[in-house]
Amino acid sequence: MDQTNKALKADNDTLSAEIENWRKESLMASDYIVSLEDKCYRANKTSLDLLQRIRDLELEVETLKAYIIDLKARIAVYIPVKGDDIDKKLAEYINNYPDRQKLKIMFMRETEGVYEFGSKRVYVKVAQGKIRIQVGGGYLSIDEFLDQYTPVELEKLERRDPLKRFCDKVAVQKTLADKAGVESAPVRKAQSPAKKSTKI
Repeated sequence: MDQTNKALKADNDTLSAEIENWRKESLMASDYIVSLEDKCYRANKTSLDLLQRIRDLELEVETLKAYIIDLKARIAVYIPVKGDDIDKKLAEYINNYPDRQKLKIMFMRETEGVYEFGSKRVYVKVAQGKIRIQVGGGYLSIDEFLDQYTPVELEKLERRDPLKRFCDKVAVQKTLADKAGVESAPVRKAQSPAKKSTKI
């Protein structure tokens, strides 16, 4: 029995040693898993931080694009002559005009207070900080002047444009030719020899 006890004790010691080894290995595996989870967490956090940074940068890019478009719209289109207060005020008005597409005809300075607007020579003054343009015996504000005279000057420009007149004339001729069913080619077609009648 003594021998059986010794064998059991030896088996028990062996099993205890194996259990201790398994416990140490499982602790090492747990530590390794925890370190991997920590690395994975840090990698995910870095990825999220980078994604947030990318979103912030994309927003900044869009903001900068809008700013560039705004700056392009504000680029000075009229540069005043130094020392001319009227020209300076006119340049300020033109460069800050909200809808530049409406300014199809520009003011061309001749001398101080005298400008060419299309085919019209106008006299400009600044009274109480406002631009006034002489028309006939009185004065109009610049807004009233532009509303009244821009369409007239544009029409004059279109009438003087030879290319536009030629294109309009060609378009009218094509329309008339299509409606009348008339041959629009400048050269007439020759009759075929078979259709010609011969007299004997």
